[in-house]
Amino acid sequence: MANNVRYFAIVRNGDSPERPSGLARRTVTSQGRLDETLRRDLTWTRDSAIYEWERGEEMGAELIEISEADAERVIQGFRQEWGAQQG
Repeated sequence: MANNVRYFAIVRNGDSPERPSGLARRTVTSQGRLDETLRRDLTWTRDSAIYEWERGEEMGAELIEISEADAERVIQGFRQEWGAQQG
């Protein structure tokens, strides 16, 4: 079974899917699903945001599914924004 990856823009007040606050992804493999969010060091870490959003729990943000290409553009934007902050 090939990995199936879905990406989600984390959108808070004033954000848009093109310029979200964060990024989450769900990878489905033969072993199950893995939910992660992107950290400021541009690594992925396990997170429950997608699960909580699906259950309707109050997160203070909305998740909007985006394409892999859109996710890559968001990551490039974060790389520019966060890279400048880290230096």
